[in-house]
Amino acid sequence: MTRVSDHDAPGLVEHLERALGPIRTGWAVAPDGAKTPFQIVRFAGGSGAGSVAYSTLGLSRRVLPSPTSDLRIRQELLMLAPDALEPDDVASLLLQVGEMAIRMGRALLRGDVIGPAGALVPGSDLTALYVTMPTYFPDEFATYSDDDGTIVIAWLVPITDSEADYVSNHGWDAFEDRLSEQDPDLVDFHRTAMTL
Repeated sequence: MTRVSDHDAPGLVEHLERALGPIRTGWAVAPDGAKTPFQIVRFAGGSGAGSVAYSTLGLSRRVLPSPTSDLRIRQELLMLAPDALEPDDVASLLLQVGEMAIRMGRALLRGDVIGPAGALVPGSDLTALYVTMPTYFPDEFATYSDDDGTIVIAWLVPITDSEADYVSNHGWDAFEDRLSEQDPDLVDFHRTAMTL
């Protein structure tokens, strides 16, 4: 992917940078050389020491319908990862998920599971992504409003096969109860599965 430094959403960028630190690098070209429909950016910080945040930037220009209501949603996708993880791997995951949402023609909602589809990164037992609110940050970080309306920040959390099955069988609220009880490190791409 080719690094980029320009962006066309200064208010949104400021909102993200207040919580995540300055943008350090970005991607606007896919591995095959095609221009991407939105950028991926990597910030200086994350949710704590040793973590770094990645986000789509420009996905929110696409207004996507909710699959469960009449709402039309603008959103950007967020991932948190260990600083040592290969940046291109995380950027590629975000690009794939954002492009999938555009192809499906629908917004990603809290409780959605993408996958399982094999190890997210080499050597990991995490095979799927769970969509939720960015709970590692203050509540006001979860949305940004501009002249065109509200943009929702959706956090993509890496999860295991068994955790994905649990969401499918018991619902997202029960799964988030387990997250609260067991408090796994959701930034760790090599964590073990929760006890469910």
